[in-house]
Amino acid sequence: MASMSDVARRAGVSIATVSRVLNNNGKVRESTRILILKAIKELKYQPSRVAKRLRSKSVSGNLLGVLIPDIKNPFYVEVLEGIEEVAYRNNYALIMCNFGQDDQKERLYLEILQSEGIDGLIAAPAHENDLQLKKMVKEGLPVVCVDRGLKDTDVDVVLVDNVRGAFQAVEHLILAGYRRIAYISGLSTIPSSLLRERGYREALAKYGVPCDPVLVRRGDSKHQSGIQLCGELLDLPDPPDALFAGNNLITLGALEEIHRRGLKIPKDIAIVGFDDMYWSSSLNPPLTAVRQPAGEIGRRAGELLIQRINDPKRTSVQMMLNAELIRRKST
Repeated sequence: MASMSDVARRAGVSIATVSRVLNNNGKVRESTRILILKAIKELKYQPSRVAKRLRSKSVSGNLLGVLIPDIKNPFYVEVLEGIEEVAYRNNYALIMCNFGQDDQKERLYLEILQSEGIDGLIAAPAHENDLQLKKMVKEGLPVVCVDRGLKDTDVDVVLVDNVRGAFQAVEHLILAGYRRIAYISGLSTIPSSLLRERGYREALAKYGVPCDPVLVRRGDSKHQSGIQLCGELLDLPDPPDALFAGNNLITLGALEEIHRRGLKIPKDIAIVGFDDMYWSSSLNPPLTAVRQPAGEIGRRAGELLIQRINDPKRTSVQMMLNAELIRRKST
């Protein structure tokens, strides 16, 4: 069956323009409308009956969009659970899109979500200068950002104190006697990665521990980069005696590499991860980690979005929640 994106490609227009013609919503040039109708006829396109029913105001099926960067990351799964809890309680259904830290895929999904006539959007932007998302905010779509915000844009944001969380992790390592403390960062385009690096550096500075540039490695926030960059650190002539990992997927990759080499934690190297996971205490040894209140982030974001939909003119909110260092046996 043909899809709306097939129609858009055939007519040479955006998915949003096709949606406006189908819903008779918004101004579309007559020549463009004819092209779209012709493409619909040629492709025998039939709009989704399910989507129509969900959009019907006579059924409790108002739609919220959720845009996340990595469904493999347990942190975002917990955030999504929190959002869904609030959405369901307020008679909203969710359309979830996972863009995998791919800017092009993110643009496509934003266009699709807009064409589906969502009432509001919760998004973890690809980066803080996300032009398409900024445009949607400017056009009046209710938007709440999670985990990271939008630069120079008046928008609701829910995040954690990344600087303080990272500071506590590295401070803990220093007080435990470690001095060559490495940091594996996520994508440098993500504000949270930069804030966690700032917390790392501030802790070293406070306790007079030199910050060796060779101990700071920047990856792509994924499992494989944790394996690769941890391996590079362990191959150094003077390897680190402790490692601070920038997110849970990096932590998993680093743990895999440490175990592959037969090293003992924490005897040979200590490790602290940013993001606690529900199975962290089941690892051998149990993992010391910075816990983010992921479910609470999702619930707060959902509540702010419902408020924004009901009161579009209210003052925007930047809500910062606390992270907590959970001390276990990996340090």
